[in-house]
Amino acid sequence: MAALGTALMLVGLGFKVASVPFHMWAPDVYDGSPTPITAFMATGVKAAAFLALARVLFVGVPAAEHVWQPIVGALAIGSMLIGNIVALAQRSLKRMLAYSSIAHAGYLLAALWPGSRAAASATMLYLVAYVATTIATFGILAVLGRGGERGVTLESITGLGRRRPWLAFALAVCLFSLLGFPGTIGFVGKYAILQAIVAEHHYLLAVILVLTTVVSAGYYLPVVRVMYMKDPEPDETFAGAGLPLPARVAVVVSLVIVLVLGVWPQRLMDATESGARSFTGTSLEQVAGR
Repeated sequence: MAALGTALMLVGLGFKVASVPFHMWAPDVYDGSPTPITAFMATGVKAAAFLALARVLFVGVPAAEHVWQPIVGALAIGSMLIGNIVALAQRSLKRMLAYSSIAHAGYLLAALWPGSRAAASATMLYLVAYVATTIATFGILAVLGRGGERGVTLESITGLGRRRPWLAFALAVCLFSLLGFPGTIGFVGKYAILQAIVAEHHYLLAVILVLTTVVSAGYYLPVVRVMYMKDPEPDETFAGAGLPLPARVAVVVSLVIVLVLGVWPQRLMDATESGARSFTGTSLEQVAGR
């Protein structure tokens, strides 16, 4: 009964974080919702769900690793593979980011798999990286989609680097962070996940994480290419595009976090390590009997 209850909780929380095979709602909901609502679902809801999942696994059923680790590993692999591969075929930026979020759910599930203190630290670190990057990304997308976010495609942002250089620069930084490019907080987060996985000798999961990250370059980098390496269309679609002051502050703060913590991540790493130690008022190793 305990194993059945654990499996059912994984199903419910897997739906909340949009992991494969519980992900089918996410692309349509992300695409059909107003961008601020999509940003909230992709950041606040996902972060809360993953923290709840971490507490369930690490605190509620730490002795049942043999039950939940194979399930979490399978969900992680499926989410990383399907999220990244299907994102390659998307032309709408919003829908592409929806499938990207499924892939990032896979990365976070891979971070949870070891069930160790390092895993808890890596999960919190990657959540900070993903939330900061995603807030900035959807803030920029809201500006570009003033006439309807579904119309923001690769073709519609051709030459954006010449028409709106600061918007293009900010979007490029966000995409590099989601890709896990060195010098951004996304790279630090993925490196922390790999460390936690390799420490538990699950090399298959680590290899799939690296390979699917390489695949993700196939849909992040074309966005940067069309913004900077193609001539702009002869229209003024984004000529007056600009962020209102509160949104501008949020995007700028998020970009500062992405870049500064990508170069000097030690304080963030210390904070997440401290958070992992105090997850239940004691170390996770003690809770799990390690």
